[in-house]
Amino acid sequence: MVGSTGSADGSKGDLSAGAPRAGGALVLIGGHEDKTGERQILREVVAGARGRPIVVATLASEVAGELWSEYEQVFRALGAGDVRHLDIAQRGDANEERWWRSIEDAGGVFFTGGDQLKITSKLGGSCAADAIVGLYRRGGLVAGTSAGASVMSETMLVGGAGEESAKVRGAVRMAPGLGLVRDILVDQHFAQRGRLGRLLGAVAHNPRLLGVGVDEDTAAVIDAGRSLRVLGSGAVYVVDGRGISHTNLVEEQEDKVLSLFDVRLHVLSAGDVFDLETRRPLGG
Repeated sequence: MVGSTGSADGSKGDLSAGAPRAGGALVLIGGHEDKTGERQILREVVAGARGRPIVVATLASEVAGELWSEYEQVFRALGAGDVRHLDIAQRGDANEERWWRSIEDAGGVFFTGGDQLKITSKLGGSCAADAIVGLYRRGGLVAGTSAGASVMSETMLVGGAGEESAKVRGAVRMAPGLGLVRDILVDQHFAQRGRLGRLLGAVAHNPRLLGVGVDEDTAAVIDAGRSLRVLGSGAVYVVDGRGISHTNLVEEQEDKVLSLFDVRLHVLSAGDVFDLETRRPLGG
């Protein structure tokens, strides 16, 4: 049985101690992925499950039933034979055997959009979370769209004004995520909602974190925690703040626009690959 501090394979599922040893793939989708045309991104999810069950987690949404019906239909149309619904209504249910059992033998987990805090507040430190960590460590796939993408990282963005320049005391809000990948921060609906200022502000708070902004109908696929490759019709924006030489973040003028010197921005499109260890694009 999965315990509160370990999964069936003996791995520690409590992510507060650091990210799990990378083994599988993460598919971070910026939202509004194609569900009727070529469906390239969702095909990647099905392929990554390698013929094993796909678990659709609708924890973030107020319309869980509708999303489950939609994604079940799409995944089955793309060749997934066994599609399961993870519909945890409240935190106490996340330790029930039926939920972690449904994850334990799966090949992939897919988080739908909604509110990322609903995911972490229901799953964090639970048996179901342990099972997801175990699946990932064994080489499985964990994917998420919109809020389901933001929740993957150790630290996640949960709020902040888009479509404007970041302020010294801007309303950028962060919280602990599921921690499947370390040292990155994910934002979604990126170009469509003008979120560059928000991501810059978040990276300024801790330049150790690599900011990753994902456009709609676009995915950043992280393979074994080492590299990021891009799928889809839009771009992935990578903000590297390690070289920041100056910021006015500690100034008292709360409404002053944030200054950042020597921040590096990479813009990646379909087929591009980025090395997460060296923080450099590969090829090109």
